[in-house]
Amino acid sequence: MQTAIPQTTRVPVSYAIADIVPHGGKMCLLDRAIDGDAESLSCEVTIRPDNLFFSDGGVDGWVGIEYMAQAVAAWAGWRARLRGEMPKIGFLLGSRRYDCSCSKFRVGETYRVDVHRQFQADNGLGQFDCQIQRDGHTVANATLTVFEPANAGEFLMGKSA
Repeated sequence: MQTAIPQTTRVPVSYAIADIVPHGGKMCLLDRAIDGDAESLSCEVTIRPDNLFFSDGGVDGWVGIEYMAQAVAAWAGWRARLRGEMPKIGFLLGSRRYDCSCSKFRVGETYRVDVHRQFQADNGLGQFDCQIQRDGHTVANATLTVFEPANAGEFLMGKSA
């Protein structure tokens, strides 16, 4: 079991994706977390007909933004688990851009989703550079802005910022 957050050397992630992402069932879109360090994480997803957003031979390219957001959540959840804490609920605030060179993520293909933290403020606001690759070629990239409040329940009720 991992007990410390690696700083620069990437290490394998020993947690199942369902244990580090605050999503359940079919809403957990990624298959597994591969490896990471203090600033980044890599995950995989293989496109299957039982994928939540599957239609007409694949998953529409726009779903890649959610793959990226869940990889960011996995990074945060992995770090939380390594500290002995439960993963928290966070929010995708948006992206300044999302470039995707494929209209569909095709059935049977495996994609690697890489996220790298650019910054994260003490208030939970952060920004991540993200990309999706297939066979070593980038098929999508974005910069995501995310927010992880100290208490998501209070935040949603308007009690904290």
